[in-house]
Amino acid sequence: MQIWEPFAAFSVIGVAGLLIGGWPIFKEAFENIVERRMTMELSMTIAIVAAAAIGEFLTALIITLFVLVAEVLEGMTVGRGRKAIRDLLEFLPREVSVRRTGSIRTISTEELSIGDAILVSPGGRIPVDGVVLSGHSFADESRITGESMPVEKLEGARVFAGSINQSGALEVRAERIGRDTSYGKIIEAVERAERSRAPVQRLADRLAGYLVYFALGSATLTYLITQDIRATIAVVIVAGACGIAAGTPLAILGGIGRSARLGAIIKGGVHLETLGKVDTVVMDKTGTLTFGRPEVRAVTPAPGVEADDLLDAAVTAEVRSEHPLGKAILSHAQTKGRTVREPESFGYTPGRGITASMDGVTILVGNKAWMADNKITVSVETATEISSSAASEVLVARNGRLLGTITVADTVRPEARQAVAELEAMGIRAILLTGDNRTVAQAIGLQLGLKEIEAELLPEDKLERIQALVRDKRVVAMVGDGVNDAPALAEANVGVAMGSGTDVAQESADIVLLGNDLARFVETMKVARRTRRIIWQNFAGTIGIDVIGVVLAAMGLLGPLGAAFVHVASEMVFILNSARLLPQVSRRAEPSMAGSDASEGAAAPSTASQQHG
Repeated sequence: MQIWEPFAAFSVIGVAGLLIGGWPIFKEAFENIVERRMTMELSMTIAIVAAAAIGEFLTALIITLFVLVAEVLEGMTVGRGRKAIRDLLEFLPREVSVRRTGSIRTISTEELSIGDAILVSPGGRIPVDGVVLSGHSFADESRITGESMPVEKLEGARVFAGSINQSGALEVRAERIGRDTSYGKIIEAVERAERSRAPVQRLADRLAGYLVYFALGSATLTYLITQDIRATIAVVIVAGACGIAAGTPLAILGGIGRSARLGAIIKGGVHLETLGKVDTVVMDKTGTLTFGRPEVRAVTPAPGVEADDLLDAAVTAEVRSEHPLGKAILSHAQTKGRTVREPESFGYTPGRGITASMDGVTILVGNKAWMADNKITVSVETATEISSSAASEVLVARNGRLLGTITVADTVRPEARQAVAELEAMGIRAILLTGDNRTVAQAIGLQLGLKEIEAELLPEDKLERIQALVRDKRVVAMVGDGVNDAPALAEANVGVAMGSGTDVAQESADIVLLGNDLARFVETMKVARRTRRIIWQNFAGTIGIDVIGVVLAAMGLLGPLGAAFVHVASEMVFILNSARLLPQVSRRAEPSMAGSDASEGAAAPSTASQQHG
């Protein structure tokens, strides 16, 4: 069947179809001309117009269709990556209970206002940044601050959106909501990083431009040699750089999004790219390699006191306590097979300690300030010294006499050893730099399998070590969490701050880990390496296919239609190759930022030594 056309010289229907279907392509090509940029849209416009000029309207329309379908699929894939990042916000509850005009109502989080009093039940997610109005609980803030140990919340304490209320009911006054919360700021940091341009992305844009010049130059040479306009058009069509131009930013987007799901906030594509080239990892000990679960490390009785007597008195006072240090002491006593007796009276002073009585005897358990408040003399010889900054001293007194000290401390994280082993398996040099004494550093290094350990270093010493490594052409990642780590974090090629670290450390770092789990960092390094590998696969594949396609088209072995198919098919292969990095998007995102810490139950707050010994 022949379609009626009003003019024999050209197809009105074909021209109309090209104008309508090709408008998005032509518009973008015109904008690129104005900006003096050579892009694939411009080369495709030249190919479409050339095909139409020789009467190949069907070819021109099919090329247009292929390009539009490819752009739609590319947009859907990139959109999926951005949605994967936005879905992190869905971890926050959608409905909350608020107290308004004396009654409690359930409303959408979108209806929240600054100053609202929000009720958070045990196990519930805190939806806003605010201040506790009433209640007493412990909150898991690992998603926000990275603090692996639940933090005690009393009246006046600050709470953060995205944290989980663990044990008691809280009433919170909203001070920041939605995107203004700490959790919202984390998402914005990821989104800013996604919009940033890594050096490899700029390289991809330049290479895409060179490939367009290569295609046009090859087409001109083909026409001069063969005088075959179909072969010339096929050369222009087949040489595509869309796989590079679209696949590179998509890979970076996927790498940043996947890292965010792992609990690593990467502040820019350049840092993701650099992380993929890291060959040396320098770690601080404190806050990076400790586990965060308190255990009794030493029971040190005062002169003339039995250790069991000291432990029995402590556990009698702590049996009713919800404090993580108290639970550690109780667990230790049960392990020792000691009989636990309930006190007749119990009183808890936040930040100080416990007063309990039994059989007319008064027992005090707490920190040195609590002992001083109750006129209990603590001699220097009695206080235990454990070579760990995570250690907490719980002093015990009975009827005005100090019975001794129970030392509770963190232990080395078992996953840290696995992380160090994986770094070594990846061919990465791992170094421990710490300000702790050499004996402790060696003991920690031995447990973790670290071969290079330097101890008793001042902040300027750490900085000098990093500078020396960089001068030796090493690509260095520094992992730390304290103020003293900030100079080294800034000097390293990639600075990685633990989420529970200081604000100074986090500001100085290029990557912030939402937690103290070194395994997250290792997984993020694997993502960065995979991202870099995929980008270079796309580079090599695109250049290879373009060269082979141009040769075949110039020889007349590949027509315009075949060239269009090869162009679009190769583009989608490389885009889908990059899309492998995108995190899976679920209807209700449950980001794994909390790591294993959130599921391990109670553990000591970071301020344990000030609050309870």
